Amino acid sequence: MSSPVTLGQTDIKITPLIIGTWQAGKRGWVDIQDQDIIIAIQTALEQGITTIDTAEIYGDGYSEELVSKAIKNYRGQAVIATKVFANHLAYDQVLLACENSLKRLQVDVIDLYQIHWPSGTWNSALVPIAETMQALVKLQEQGKIRAIGVSNFSLAQVKEAQQYGVISSIQPPYSLFWRVPEQELIPYCVQQGISVLAYSSLAQGLLTGKFTLDHQFSPEDVRSKNILFQGELYQQAQVALAQMRPIAEAYHVSLGNLALAWLLHQPQSHAIIGVRHREQVLGNLPAVTLRLSAETLAEMDQISQPVNDLIPADALLWNF
Repeated sequence: MSSPVTLGQTDIKITPLIIGTWQAGKRGWVDIQDQDIIIAIQTALEQGITTIDTAEIYGDGYSEELVSKAIKNYRGQAVIATKVFANHLAYDQVLLACENSLKRLQVDVIDLYQIHWPSGTWNSALVPIAETMQALVKLQEQGKIRAIGVSNFSLAQVKEAQQYGVISSIQPPYSLFWRVPEQELIPYCVQQGISVLAYSSLAQGLLTGKFTLDHQFSPEDVRSKNILFQGELYQQAQVALAQMRPIAEAYHVSLGNLALAWLLHQPQSHAIIGVRHREQVLGNLPAVTLRLSAETLAEMDQISQPVNDLIPADALLWNF
């Protein structure tokens, strides 16, 4: 593994690959086994992927509980990021949500505590960002959290949050097939020294190339709502994947490794990878040490362009 780098302007060290645990909460996913997830997280820690991202909303705390079981014997090693959901952004709600997360995770401090979605999303109450940030800064002062991050925020929302405290990271959907954050967010993060923690870094598995043109997800699978798996976007993605296969072969890696390596070559960027078993952890490792030439990066940019041209600037990854 390549060595960890600092999170934002903090002294917290995070890894290029981050283990994502949405699927550990089970809701919105199918065929997930607890023991497989635990072993996957432990395999990651043993391989030097020390950063784990979860959230209170994933299975209503179930994901956090599973992470706690997985890191039991690795507490000094694991760097934990979790999130408070949009319905808990009033001052007292933030403090309570953090206490609950600490209990479920069985840790004394959360390394990175993130606002999962902006206030008002998912039919949540509108709470001024000043109030939410006041609670997060209070938690920092109390030593319960080490750093504050935001997820699914627009540039304007990031700037507003920064007026009330230090924002160390932003977590947007970002991949070779979803480059919306490059327009405004990422240039600003680079300028401000804010870490970019990319979720859906493999476009929920699309970039692995394992799904055929006629693939159908079960309605219970969240990917059945992902716009990248639908209509013209999906067809264009398949064309791009076919063009990238020879590049992956030339580098002797999988398509997924190639796509992750592309992301890790982007400024300030880390890739969150959702894993359901240890083989996926091990399979993603080569991406970290893969060095792509400037020509390869430019070629991949060009190949992915027709996919990204079909995505509106204000698009959401899922049509829930």
